[in-house]
Amino acid sequence: MRHSIGMASLHQTPSGSRLHISIFGRRNAGKSSLINALTNQHAAIVSHVPGTTTDPVAKAMEILPLGPVVITDTAGIDDADELGVLRVEKTLRVIDSTDVAVLAVDPAVLPDAYEEELLGKLRAGNRPVVVAVTKADLPVDATAALAWARERNLPAAHVSAVTRHGVEELKRLLIAETPPDLLQSAVLDDLVRPGDCVVLVTPIDKAAPKGRLILPQVMTIRDALDHDAYCLVVKERELKFALGNLKTKPRLVVTDSQAVLKAAADTPDDIPFTTFSILMARMKGDLEQLVRGVKAVERLRPGARVLVAEACTHHRQADDIGKVQIPRWLRQQVGGDIDFAFCSGPEFPADLATYDLVIHCGACMINRQEMLTRGLRAHEAGVPMVNYGVFLSAVHGVLERALRPFPAAYLAYIEEE
Repeated sequence: MRHSIGMASLHQTPSGSRLHISIFGRRNAGKSSLINALTNQHAAIVSHVPGTTTDPVAKAMEILPLGPVVITDTAGIDDADELGVLRVEKTLRVIDSTDVAVLAVDPAVLPDAYEEELLGKLRAGNRPVVVAVTKADLPVDATAALAWARERNLPAAHVSAVTRHGVEELKRLLIAETPPDLLQSAVLDDLVRPGDCVVLVTPIDKAAPKGRLILPQVMTIRDALDHDAYCLVVKERELKFALGNLKTKPRLVVTDSQAVLKAAADTPDDIPFTTFSILMARMKGDLEQLVRGVKAVERLRPGARVLVAEACTHHRQADDIGKVQIPRWLRQQVGGDIDFAFCSGPEFPADLATYDLVIHCGACMINRQEMLTRGLRAHEAGVPMVNYGVFLSAVHGVLERALRPFPAAYLAYIEEE
């Protein structure tokens, strides 16, 4: 999977790099009105008819000082008919990518089992929850709803999407309840300093559409600039020449995983070296877990079940890495056939226990919370999990070197040896 980004969209922060705020609650609790009030736009359809919101509706915006966020409206958690059950399933799936939750409560309907069950699911993942008691413009006593929130140590605001009463207070609570470690970390954190040179190896092949760079490459370039470093961007064939013409050694060489073998051979051993996918694994998930997971490849036998998971849907090339290359390498590794299953986009199997290994993409299109949730599910099911970049570096015999810039992951790999 190589998600590309055009020059026209370089000013936009990808959804996977935004803080995800999700609004949950019953039908007609005022969720859609609330997202419209928070975004100052008509992002969701508002109606008095229960069940108007059938699918999650997401809207990107900025909330300072949090920065870029995605606010998602969801279907009611009390939707109980045949179609409603499916809507609720989609609502609950949004929890996986939720960094901070807003629980909308109608002051005329005292919270009960619906809210308690949802609150339990949110707290199980240590997700901050803010209560928005809605419809403050109506003559309805909100005392009981606010008391319910206080009894559960939940910060609450009484808001009206019509008059905007309490909307700024709700934003302040969201800012206050967002832990700093939930904010998107940088790609090159602790790897480069001002004035450093970073060399980026970016193959231009049939998987890289004309006029495009893949998203991890764009993110790394931007982050190098944010760190007051500078970039030298080359194709794999020019790497050796470029390194030979630098007056000082670069701080780091980063390569696309598909060129990792040649890039490693052309990079002197005293220059730190890694891949875009490993950088993404560190930023988006648990790199140590993924490094330990790669050792499971050596234990696979013919007939093993392997799930190949990608975080987005895309047009597949003839030699697609997920559908073609990885299955080919694994079959060669085990010396026989393997039972492969594939999933993409937001779909991720609830039951992972039937698999012997999960191989996940670089996760550039989902946020850290969702990738960590997927890793946690694999861990709870006792199934090892690895990502494309770690797997490809291991296949080509350069994983140990590619992990040297990351001491904790390097030690995890050495210990597994």
